[in-house]
Amino acid sequence: MDAIDRKILRELQADASISIAELADRVGLSQTPCWKRIQKLEAAGVILGRVALLAPEKLGLGLTVFVSIEAPDHSNEWLSKFASSVAAMPEVMEFYRMAGDVDYMLRVVVADMAAYDTFYKRLIGAIPLKNVTSRFAMERIKSTTAYQVPPLAKT
Repeated sequence: MDAIDRKILRELQADASISIAELADRVGLSQTPCWKRIQKLEAAGVILGRVALLAPEKLGLGLTVFVSIEAPDHSNEWLSKFASSVAAMPEVMEFYRMAGDVDYMLRVVVADMAAYDTFYKRLIGAIPLKNVTSRFAMERIKSTTAYQVPPLAKT
């Protein structure tokens, strides 16, 4: 990736609905080369998709819960079943395998405590777990989907 690709990525992260003409102008290219670069970035897996970001509160999804899980088993069979069960739960926005004292971390978004309780019961009923700890977010102070695109390394 060169400096222009990096500019394209920064602009698209700020607004993926920008027209090719506007994007090309902002990064100093004509439209066709700009579009070809975007296609190459998509083909290389750098750009994974383009989405609309929604305000969860406006959808009635006002509770964010960070759920840490300790596994009772570390076999491939257990992990496969656990991963497929959790991945199928639409309330789970992010799902990570961790290093340290917690094995897995989930970011769960639901309407309220009753909805979380329903989710929790489904989670613990899906597969045996050693320990589940829930932490409830009181306020979202920063939330972004934009990664910092490092400048081109100087040679």
